[in-house]
Order: sequence, then structure tokens, then C-alpha cells
Amino acid sequence: MASHIGKLPVAIPAGVEVSFKGQVFSAKGPKGTDSFTLPECISGKVEENEIVLVPANDERPTRADHGLSRSIVASIVEGVSKGFSKHLMIVGTGYRAAAKGKGLELSLGYSHTITVEPPEGITYELPNANEIIVHGTNKQQVGQAAANIRRLRAPEPYKGKGIKYQDEHILRKAGKAGK
Repeated sequence: MASHIGKLPVAIPAGVEVSFKGQVFSAKGPKGTDSFTLPECISGKVEENEIVLVPANDERPTRADHGLSRSIVASIVEGVSKGFSKHLMIVGTGYRAAAKGKGLELSLGYSHTITVEPPEGITYELPNANEIIVHGTNKQQVGQAAANIRRLRAPEPYKGKGIKYQDEHILRKAGKAGK
């Protein structure tokens, strides 16, 4: 029995160059470059216009590594060709974001503003004062950068004020009941 995800080949889009040097997979595309070191039990090869990962045996940890490696390789290929982004919405009176160099300056109801500098490989876009878009080629880094911004003022359940993901639904609680 093999990993269902790991068995799937990864298509290589136009404009993306991939290579294997031993256990190191690297990809170069229009958005940038990225690499990943495969586990010892997984080997990879390029066949025609697809990437195929092959497990060394059929043991349980190897099957887990096979599926994980395939998912990471697919994310790298997608990241260097299209890139990833996360949309954040700022909800609340007086809450806003402003560009400050490469980073952000956030006013979130505290007595001071908060400055956020982007990690390497991440860029911030501000379509308006209440919307932040985090861009990058690494899926994990984009998600982590967005989570770090959201953590500065997570949405509260009564009025929904705070920073939330665009597609996130905030469960609302009822306020005080009047007599």
C-alpha cells in the first residue's frame, strides 16, 4: 500500500525549471527560486514534464514522508510559478494600516502604533487602509506572516473588531441582555 498523495505526479508549468541534485530538489520560476531537501527514504526524478517521487520501501513512516514530500514539492512548484497570498481585513473604528517602507504601521486601538517588518521573501500590499495582502513564494512563510499580523489583534466575538482573514467567519456572541 503506497501513499495516495505521494503517487500523484507534479506537473511542471511553463517557465519553471526544476532539478534534483542528490536529495536536494530546487525550482526556479518567474516569481523566484526555492529548494527542499527530500528525506533519505524518498528519491525524485523528472520524467517528461512531470516530477515523480519514489519511496524506498513500503513502511508506514516512509509512506508518510512520501505524501508530505510530494505536497511540499507541489507547493514549491506552484509558489515559484504563481506565488501565494493571504488577504487580511482590519475591522474596527480607527483601526487601520499604512505602508512604512517595506513594512506596515498598524493602528489597532492600542496607545501606540505597531510596526511590522516583512520577513525575507514576503511583501505586503495595501489596497486600502483596512485590507492587507501578504505575498510570497513559500506557502508556509506566507501563512506564518499572515498569522503573525492577525495575532496582533485577533477578532473579538462581540463586535468582531480586530484583524481577520478575508474568508474567516467570526462566531458572534450576544451582548448583555437588557430587562
